[in-house]
Amino acid sequence: MAPGNDEGPMKTTARSILFAAPAALCLTLALGACGSGAASGAASGGEDPAPAQARAGGGGAAETTARQRPDAPAPRKDLFANSFINRPAPTFAVEQWLTAVPEVKGKMALIDFWATWCPPCRKAIPELNRIHAKFRDRLNVIGLSSESAAAVREMRSPQIDYALAIDTQGRMASAMGVRGIPHIVIVDPEGIVRWEGFPFTPGHELTEDVVEQLLDTYVD
Repeated sequence: MAPGNDEGPMKTTARSILFAAPAALCLTLALGACGSGAASGAASGGEDPAPAQARAGGGGAAETTARQRPDAPAPRKDLFANSFINRPAPTFAVEQWLTAVPEVKGKMALIDFWATWCPPCRKAIPELNRIHAKFRDRLNVIGLSSESAAAVREMRSPQIDYALAIDTQGRMASAMGVRGIPHIVIVDPEGIVRWEGFPFTPGHELTEDVVEQLLDTYVD
């Protein structure tokens, strides 16, 4: 990753995904069951170990059909990542949690790909804190950085109130083709991406009203 100004997403580079890392800690989130494998077969050199049926809250074909929801609208602007809207999210891989592991059953997950050196990433934190405080019973907000634990912990301001994790291999970011940060995805309890993008894009801003509408649509 390389720093830039605070007017748009910060471009990422391969450096963010090439650090060596120990085996990942496992967490079954709405978006998938993570493991020591990478976020995709291409990233790890092997197959994704998490079948679609392993997603938390998922069930058999009949249950999946019964829980089908309307598609979310696609972003109207270019993304700094590959689009996964209304598609299953890649496997969520965490190398280390810097906070308590969130309770995920029946909740949506907001995943923020970010870095401490990135001005727009830091600018987004107060709004993410507000979203976390207002919707924590139905939504997990998770900040995911490819930096070291020490680098994330050294950042004192702004304060972050939601869950934090690192994955120095950048497996999920690589699987999603993230090229600029902050990049946010919101995943429903069935593991489907329902919002994605840069949170300050004009006409596609991430706000409390947007999150509330998603929760009312996709969470029972």
